[in-house]
Amino acid sequence: MPRHQKRVLVALGWYDYRLHRGIEKYAQEHGWHLSANFAREKIIPWGWDGDGIIAWLGAGDDLAEFVKAVRKPTVDFSFRRPHLKFPRVLEDHTHAAELVAEHFLSRGFKNFAYYSDADNWSYAERGQGFITALKRAGYECEWLPWYRSPDYLADRDQWKRKRSWLAGEMKRLPKPLAVFAANDEQALDVLESCESAGIAVPEQVAIVGAENYLLAPDAMSTPISSVETNLETLGYRGAELLDELMHGKRAPKVPIRIPASGLITRKSSDLLAMRHKGVANSLRFIWENCHRPISVKDLVGVAAMSRRGLHKAFLANLGRTPGQELQRIRIDRAKRLLGESDQKMEVQASMCGYQSANSFCVAFKQATGMSPKQYRDSLVR
Repeated sequence: MPRHQKRVLVALGWYDYRLHRGIEKYAQEHGWHLSANFAREKIIPWGWDGDGIIAWLGAGDDLAEFVKAVRKPTVDFSFRRPHLKFPRVLEDHTHAAELVAEHFLSRGFKNFAYYSDADNWSYAERGQGFITALKRAGYECEWLPWYRSPDYLADRDQWKRKRSWLAGEMKRLPKPLAVFAANDEQALDVLESCESAGIAVPEQVAIVGAENYLLAPDAMSTPISSVETNLETLGYRGAELLDELMHGKRAPKVPIRIPASGLITRKSSDLLAMRHKGVANSLRFIWENCHRPISVKDLVGVAAMSRRGLHKAFLANLGRTPGQELQRIRIDRAKRLLGESDQKMEVQASMCGYQSANSFCVAFKQATGMSPKQYRDSLVR
């Protein structure tokens, strides 16, 4: 091995191919030698010697003890052990929760719940972020923590009791109800509990999960919407920070947060809970045609209302004008497309309903503070 080649141990107590892909991308660009992920086989590599460690210390005290004992530059992707003063790169769970709140609010929901099945720091951050975002909009949210339920007991019947309890909670809460689950597996809990209780999804209960990791979601009878938490960027940025530490740079004083890249809308939350027919028809038209050069004039026609009347109705029901909502949805679409492809700006503009690359770039910068190219580059890092 060349003397200058950095030797980095990937010591993750948790696996996701997207995170590994981000780490791998940075390692290939900078000529690192990556050591295998011993933790996946529950093997702690005592005696390993190298230049730095990328860790996910979310579980397993023995792995945490090893990483601490090695005393090499380390980046941790977890905040489960805040007493270990490692530099950290973390998901921005608050940002993910805000995306879900905005998704539900834009569809007219007024009843909300957050479901989590374990006492976990990331679930807590998502829940608090969701509640705070809804409170800013003037709404309350009920937190459903299974692990604090009187029915909770860690035994072989726990799965059945959890589903029964959750079905009861779904029946109890007012409808239409919007539920944010702490991750996709827990969103599946909500979906299957609703199905067993005869509660229609999304007509009575709309559901969004997080992390976008369910296998073959579109093959489900009710595919589950989910936040794409941008794990590839998380891995890349973690490797980049480790490189800085190995070259003697100071660690940041606070964790670096990686925002979610967007919300993948599927059938489980694709419902308008909007009582105002004109606004509902206009919103549906925007979602189905935002890639076309439509305007507020088209929305007025779809709503069968005056321009002034539609303007007032949008403000009353969404807190935004028709033009602002059309722009917001187009920018959300642009963000998703920028993360998925490297098409030229003229093509991206056309796919988002803009008539020129210039008008697209101006609108995007006004909305995000970045040019489309800067935004795309930020996702790669």
